[in-house]
Parts: sequence; C-alpha cells; structure tokens
Amino acid sequence: MTGNAVNRMRESRSHGEVEQSTTQYKIRKGVGDTMRSPEIILKNLELKTKDKSYRFERLYRNLYNPEFYLLAYQKIAASEGSMTAGTDGNTLDGMGMARINRIIESLKDHSYQPQPVRRTYIAKKNSDKKRPLGIPSTDDKIVQEVVRALLEAIYEPNFSEHSHGFRPDRSCHTCLGEIKRTFTGTKWFVEGDIKGCFDNIDHHILINIIRKRIKDESFVELLWKFLRAGYLEKWEYNTTYSGAPQGSGVSPILANIYLNELDIFVENLKKEFDRQESYRKPQKAYSQTLGLLGYWKKKLKTAKSENDEAGMAKAKGRIKELYAKLRVTPCYEAIDERFKKIQYSRYADDFVIGVIGSKADAEEIKKRVGDFLKGELNLIMSDEKTKITHSAELIRFLGYDLSVSRSKDCMRDKNGNLKRAWYGQVKLYVPKEKWFSKLMEYQAMYIKKCKNGQEMWKPTYRGKFINMPDAQIVSQFNAEIRGIYNYYRLAGNVSVLDKFYTIMKASLYKTFGCKYRTTYKHICKKYKRNGEFIVKYKTKNGMKETVFYHEGFRKNMKPAPEFVDVMPHYRKYTKKNSLIHRLQAGQCELCGRKTDEVIMHHVRKLKELKGVTEWERKMIEIRRKSLAVCPECFKIIKIQV
Repeated sequence: MTGNAVNRMRESRSHGEVEQSTTQYKIRKGVGDTMRSPEIILKNLELKTKDKSYRFERLYRNLYNPEFYLLAYQKIAASEGSMTAGTDGNTLDGMGMARINRIIESLKDHSYQPQPVRRTYIAKKNSDKKRPLGIPSTDDKIVQEVVRALLEAIYEPNFSEHSHGFRPDRSCHTCLGEIKRTFTGTKWFVEGDIKGCFDNIDHHILINIIRKRIKDESFVELLWKFLRAGYLEKWEYNTTYSGAPQGSGVSPILANIYLNELDIFVENLKKEFDRQESYRKPQKAYSQTLGLLGYWKKKLKTAKSENDEAGMAKAKGRIKELYAKLRVTPCYEAIDERFKKIQYSRYADDFVIGVIGSKADAEEIKKRVGDFLKGELNLIMSDEKTKITHSAELIRFLGYDLSVSRSKDCMRDKNGNLKRAWYGQVKLYVPKEKWFSKLMEYQAMYIKKCKNGQEMWKPTYRGKFINMPDAQIVSQFNAEIRGIYNYYRLAGNVSVLDKFYTIMKASLYKTFGCKYRTTYKHICKKYKRNGEFIVKYKTKNGMKETVFYHEGFRKNMKPAPEFVDVMPHYRKYTKKNSLIHRLQAGQCELCGRKTDEVIMHHVRKLKELKGVTEWERKMIEIRRKSLAVCPECFKIIKIQV
C-alpha cells in the first residue's frame, strides 16, 4: 500500500471518529445537501497537523461546503471595508445563497478566476513614502477567507512561539512582553528589517514550502491564481510576479508560512550558538567579595550572641564596605567564552535578535541571517534599518524604545539582602515624538515661538468637533487618550503621558468654549462636578453621563485586548440576529412574505440614510446596516438607490 493511500485511510478514519462523537450537522433550508460543519473539518485538520510527516491530500473539496462561505460572509460583513468595491464594482450588497452557489460551481469546474485587485496608496507614518494597498473584489474576499481558515488550521499549531504577527491571540504587546521576559542580560541587539518583504515574496519558493504539507494540486492551483491575479492601477492591468496578494485575507497567513522558515533557521542557529555550562559562574572578584560578605555576616552574628560591641561595630563596617564593593563589581565577565546565548522575537517582517556575546558574534549572526534570507527566501535585509546596537543604547521596535538597564540601584529581597534588582533587565519606554506627533496629528495644539527662540506648546480647540453632540466630543477625546495609553501601557515611563493628557484636556475645554462661544471659566462651572468633566445626554432609557478620562497612566504588563489579533473561531451560529440566521430564515424583513430566496441588502453607514423610502425607514428602525429581503423587494431597492 502506498504512503498516499495510507494517508487517505488515516484521514477518512479520523473524520469518522469525530463524526461518531458529534451529531450529524445539517445545513438549513436553501443551503444544500448534508455536510460536515466547518468546526468539525477544522478540528480534523488541526489533529492531523500534529503529525509533521502527514500531507493533506483532499483540501479542495472543502471549498464545496456552503457553510464555510456563510461564516466567511458574516466575518467580512463586520469589517469596515466590507462595502468597498473591487475592480468588478461589486460589494456585499446582493449577497444570497444563489451568489454563494455560483462561486462554488465555478470552483467545482475550475473556471473560478480571481479579479485583479484595485491598487491604491496609503501614506506611511512619519514618511513621505506611500504604501501600496490592494482592494480585492467581494467574491474573492469570501473565497480567500475560506482558504485562510483552512491554511490556519494546518499551519498555526506548528508556527514558532517567537512569531507574533497576524496570529490568533497575539499582538505587538505579546512580542514586547517576550522580549522583556527573555532578553535579560543581552549585550547586543541585532535589529532586523526585511526590505519590501510582502512585495518580494517569491511565489515559487512559497508554493514549494506549501507543498511540503499539502499534496492537493487543485488547492495549490487556486493559490497560484490568487498570487498571479495581478492588479489595476489607473485602469491599467499589471501582472504580479512576486509578493503576497496585498490587502487580501489570505496574505497574512501566506506571509507567516513564508517567514516561518526564518523562525526555524534562527531556532537552529540558537542551538548551534548557545554555549552554557551547568550554570553561569560569577567572575572571581565578585565571588571573593561575596564570600567575604558571608564571613563577616557570621562574625556579626557571633558578636551579637557574645554582646561584643566592638566586634559588632567592626563587622557592620566591613559588611557596609563589602556591599558597596558588590554594587560596583559586575557579577559576570563582560565577555565570557563559556557562556553565549541568543534570543529572538518577530512581528511580521520586523525582528530583533538579542546576543549575549561579543560584537563579532553579533556581526556573524547578522551575516548568517542575511545570507539565509537571500539564499533561501530570496529576500534582502535593509542595510539602513538592520543595525547592531549595544544594549545600553536605545533601539526602536514596534513603536517602543528598548534598552537593557545598567542601573546598579539596589533593593532588599524578602530575606533583607541588598540586590541589584534592575541590572540587565529590558526596559521599555514611550518615545517623546510618539505622543507629541499625536497631539499635532489631532491638531490639539500649536507651537508658538518666543522672542528668545524658545518653543511654547499652546492647546487649541478642534474645529471639526464643534458640530458634534457634547457626549460624542468627550467620547472621541476619551478614545484617543485610551488608545495611546493602552498601546504604551507596558512602558516603564508611561506616566509621561500625563503631559499628553494635560494638553488634550485643555483642548477639550477650548473646543467646548468655541462651540458655545464662552470662556474657560464658564465651561468648568457648567460641566465640572467634583473635579470631573461630566456631560449628560438623553437616551430612550433616560438620562446618562459621559465622563472625561481621569483614570491616570499606570504601567500594566498585561496585553491590551484591543491590540490582540483575534481571528474568528468557526462554530455553529444560532443567534437569531446573526446574518446567517436572517439569510436562512426564508422571510422578507421588508414586506414580511415567505420566500425561497433571501437577498441581503447592505449600506455603508446608517447615518447616510435619510428615511425617505420604506426600506430606509426599516433599516433605521431596526438599526442595522443590512436588510434581508425577497427578490422583488430587492429590485425595488436597487431602483430607488
């Protein structure tokens, strides 16, 4: 029996075992024949991926399952860009089972061809350069989301623990937390930056990496179609010969599959480079001083028991001298050939390597990583951004400044012994230009120069907020303050955001003053209660309050949940108000008639609706940007739009 036949038997047996322990999942009316739910399929894939020798041979058939597309549609509909049209001009408007079935039929007969993405450019922060962004068609977004879910189930369990970008429950914060936790004692930083990483991914290398785990040419052919779909720029078609599909849902997982090879290389390099005996031995001068300290502590104890005043005074004097000597004596040698280590952490295409060793060691590691990227992945490290920096100096990584502390300040442990508690630890800092640039970006202040050339920061009102309701103005200020604090809350100097807060607070008062054409004093009298700025507003349930932020800025090493990449966990949706349930309910939400075909009408923003037509009034009433209607009502809506 061939290895492929054995794999097919294993996969079939695994599917059977899971289905025997789970009730048969039936697709609701209008979806199709009985099929396994996405939850069961993805669970099977995750079970099989633990066997690293296993190759997946029948992935493409999962693209025939309508349940995957319904869940993909629900996820895409929740995103801000769901109503952005691609090159074909279509959006989520008009989504229904007929449209999903057309996509599935095109995949079955292999006639499916992704549309070229519509390329646009977005400005890079703190740079005159612009970043290319591709906008795929809506149908392609849905297919890519299904493909992403399948690839994630296969690859995610085997990704490196040092990779933090575009992964479930990981973020910039988890990456920085790992650096703070594991880079203790680092002597040199190797800052890694790959030049144009996502635009230069080699398609052939990527497909060869994928073929190591996936032996399904139909599925691989679909990936090729996405990679070579091309893009339209100024209505001119351009072929893509390299790079991941920009702006697509499948791009992040493909980039992680590609860069996982770098993670594996660095982990193997670490095994080769690390050199450590049973424990790291302190240098002789430190050990001798520590031994003398122990000797005089015993002498002090003996003198106390004998009530020897002179002996006690002498012992205390010697202990004080020895503690002072310990504080200025390094515990370990600066360069110890018997002890070398490297640590590594990566977020997307940015990575940092911490080296305990000589600068020559750091240069050798940088060279080997660069050679690997060039030789194996056809990527080039940026000479400008890839630097070797002594750990006592600051480096910029993920918007934070990092350094390794050389502080010799001491604190007492639980036994009362003095210890250098911060020496060798990684310190995280908020860069001043980050919160300063935010103030300028928000136009919350301007800079005035005095006659002597000194700069003065002057808070000012924000004109674009003046026509907003009072509660919305306060909420917007709160969101901006919480946003910068929640990102920089890991920093040891996060309290410097008090300066940011002071200017934002003054800007808020000036904005209200400008809105009501009154003075700062009158605004404080009207809105301040017990030192807090409070705005009251009316709702259906009565009066409520919005309070201006006043919670302070304390260091918090727990990753902020809003920055974690929360990927969807596919499961059976049963909520009555879910898009899937409404699509399958078989009833028009506008005319109330039963229908065999439900079509979803979507709008970009509710506030754009004027309430002139019946369907607009209905959407405003139910407070939803989507409406499940019958084909007849949908035709009427399209005429009135």
